[in-house]
Amino acid sequence: MPEPSPYEIILRGRASARLLRPLIDDFVIDNSDTGVTHLFGDIRDASHLHGVLAHLTAVNVEVISIAPCAPRR
Repeated sequence: MPEPSPYEIILRGRASARLLRPLIDDFVIDNSDTGVTHLFGDIRDASHLHGVLAHLTAVNVEVISIAPCAPRR
């Protein structure tokens, strides 16, 4: 099984912790920039990424970008 990879997911708007509740254990949520929400976390594999995207689309959140990133400290 491959090692998890750190990813950054950027969402349009300020998503609340309530809306992102299923993702709170896997991601750090940063609403500090105006107009966007950053999610930082490890993605285990393709099915994990698809599950995250399925949740975001189910709650009607607009995903701006998904990209691998450097590990957060």
